[in-house]
Amino acid sequence: MTNGTPTAVHLILLTILLAVLKVHGGRNSIPADHHNRRYLNHIQKLESFKASLALNQNSTSPPPSTSPPPATSPSSGPRVYRVTTYGADPTGKTDSIKSLIAAISDAFQVLNDDILIEGIANLGGAQINLEGGIYLISSPLRLPKTGKGNFVIYGGTIKASKNFSNDGYLLEMTSDASNSNYNYEYVTLRDIMFDSNFNGGGIKVINCLRVSIDNCYFAHFTTNGILVQGGHETNIRNSFLGQRITAGGDPSERSFSGTAINLAGNDNSIMNVVIFSASIGIVVSGQANLISGVHCYNKATGFGGTGIYIGLPGLTQTRIVNSYLDYTGIVAEDPVQLHVSNCFFLGDAYVLFKSIKGKINGVNIVDNMFSGGNKGIEIVQLDEKNGKFNDIDQVIVDRNNVNGMKLKATVAKGLVEGNGSLWSLDFNPILLFPNLIKSVQYTLISTQLGSFPNHALRNVSDNRIVIEANQALPASVYVSVDQGASSI
Repeated sequence: MTNGTPTAVHLILLTILLAVLKVHGGRNSIPADHHNRRYLNHIQKLESFKASLALNQNSTSPPPSTSPPPATSPSSGPRVYRVTTYGADPTGKTDSIKSLIAAISDAFQVLNDDILIEGIANLGGAQINLEGGIYLISSPLRLPKTGKGNFVIYGGTIKASKNFSNDGYLLEMTSDASNSNYNYEYVTLRDIMFDSNFNGGGIKVINCLRVSIDNCYFAHFTTNGILVQGGHETNIRNSFLGQRITAGGDPSERSFSGTAINLAGNDNSIMNVVIFSASIGIVVSGQANLISGVHCYNKATGFGGTGIYIGLPGLTQTRIVNSYLDYTGIVAEDPVQLHVSNCFFLGDAYVLFKSIKGKINGVNIVDNMFSGGNKGIEIVQLDEKNGKFNDIDQVIVDRNNVNGMKLKATVAKGLVEGNGSLWSLDFNPILLFPNLIKSVQYTLISTQLGSFPNHALRNVSDNRIVIEANQALPASVYVSVDQGASSI
């Protein structure tokens, strides 16, 4: 013991002594009860003395430091970068743009030679922690250097200041003229609110690979909530977007502007997303994109809004499934390979095919529900202001159920009964395209015994079917027609 303070050496020696005594006592039993009790009493006293030495040693150890931890060095410790240690103001009262850039710059320092796709350094999952604060920024937060991947930004709010640029984005993942094919890879943005404060947009993702935007909230944008341009495989999920924060019935709905999500790239997905205010919910101008589980009530069609607008005429390749179009519908320009199924259209929302060069091919609008206000609005419509659709093939509009709207389809069935030699059916009230029937099947059943008339299909023009027999007789004629059948 030094200066009355027990040391680790004393504790070790005492532990050894206790072990020797216990072994000795175990090997040489003490038959007399009196001596046995004295032996056990000595052992208990030594155990108590050992415990008191350990307690005294712990009480004399210096207390842990209460000073805030320094910013994580990229060469030591966990790679979690807390933005307040770089001076970011979590109250949102002062500009934090420089502090946020400093934190991200440290996170972007490369520690080894690991790479993801060619030209992208692997940062190992470095985390930029926003620590639940609200951070005001006066200019776009541009990631400091491209060619990086495998990092996370999470957990707070980024808000534009009043003097933020109207054409900027809160977070910009753009190019710095590096030699990489992609700017960034495997980036996760989660649990963040992006408040554009009615100045510019939320996130700009340019030529990136495998970006996840998860559980984020985008508000007060005037251009795009999210812009994805080029690249591959950006996944937007479990997020909420709206120019104005509302839950429907907003008195300023007619003035909603901007686009919530703008997909100008290929192979992306939008899943389980709610868009509650914007002029256009989603714009798609890339190929092979998937939209699933989306609820659009961004702006009613009657006020000039569109839920999902699909551009890229002639090369659509888009799937929209299990979604809810709430008083706002879908517009597709010259759709080629478009699939819409298992969706619910409420409030007279409908699907509109817009002719650009008159082509529509490989389109399925099937197994959806449409509900309206008995205003005679058709569930699928044609916009042929730029010219008629004249290249139509493999279009199926069928198996949709309708309540309070007008059913339109490319497949129809009918029955006509009469006593005569001519039977006709007009399918215009049902068929989508005018003057187009590619396939007809019919069955003539006569109730006149002993009659075997000759009969034939005489006319299919103007979506009217005429069947004629060589003799008058009472008969029922069942007819099915198809506008979308592919010719061999």
